[in-house]
Amino acid sequence: MDKGQVTTQHIVQQTESVTTSAKNIEKSVDATQRSADQTTVLAADRTLLAVERTYAAWIRTGLAALISGVGANALLNSGFAPWFVQMTASLLVILSACCFVAAVWRVLKHVPPPPLPSVKSLPPALLVGVTWLLVLIDVFALIGIWVGHR
Repeated sequence: MDKGQVTTQHIVQQTESVTTSAKNIEKSVDATQRSADQTTVLAADRTLLAVERTYAAWIRTGLAALISGVGANALLNSGFAPWFVQMTASLLVILSACCFVAAVWRVLKHVPPPPLPSVKSLPPALLVGVTWLLVLIDVFALIGIWVGHR
């Protein structure tokens, strides 16, 4: 073999090696891109679920305030002035209504950034309906607190 043939053969081997390496890099880039896309979708899912957990926490706090207001009205009648009992119970029930409104406001204010999550969110109409039902219950509790003392 002459020197020219060895060099040509060496160049062909290096070309094949570079081609194989390029294909491997391309596969790696594709895998990394798929992994990044999946991670982004999972992050969107976590964000959506965190928003719904926050809604539940606001509702839980509002229910605790509502129960506390009704309980204060029922239990504090003996030993405290009626106006004090009514004001305390009313403030707790009003706090409850504020928590309910804050819950639905925070959910409706949140718009997930692209990409959209793969998890389905609760329908906004359901959240608004439940929240207004709870606020209506607050109104009836306030009426009961103020009319019940007469």
